[in-house]
Amino acid sequence: MPRPLGELEDAVMTRVWKWNRPVTVREVLEDLQQERSIAYTTVMTVLDNLHQKGWVRREAEGRAYRYEAVSTRAAYAAALMNDAWSQSDNPAAALVAFFGMMSPEQREALRDAVRMVAGPETPAPENPAENPARNPADENPAATEGDGGR
Repeated sequence: MPRPLGELEDAVMTRVWKWNRPVTVREVLEDLQQERSIAYTTVMTVLDNLHQKGWVRREAEGRAYRYEAVSTRAAYAAALMNDAWSQSDNPAAALVAFFGMMSPEQREALRDAVRMVAGPETPAPENPAENPARNPADENPAATEGDGGR
């Protein structure tokens, strides 16, 4: 499981994930400078560290590199949640507490995700008593009385 990103690593990765394309140190620097004073070498070091940690891949372009995310932010968040959940001594209670912290919108997103993972709903088995027109013997000839299972 990956360790959580540090504050500056997260700020850099947020841009890499948002832009969803190979980026240069200069591009990340210019965007970060809109929020804070930061040096080119600091951003370069952070991207190099993220590369060494396996968060980004890089490709040489002239004397510089272009960096690209190895996985998505969603995959990162899922890995963090899975790690936290697996460390619980009572996973069911941890899930109940987590669901209790969710907003209605988050709970709806969770329902959508469960539907996506579960796939298309299969109809519940019919209860023959509720549908007298359906004869169970039609599907299973052995269920017909008096035929000896033929």
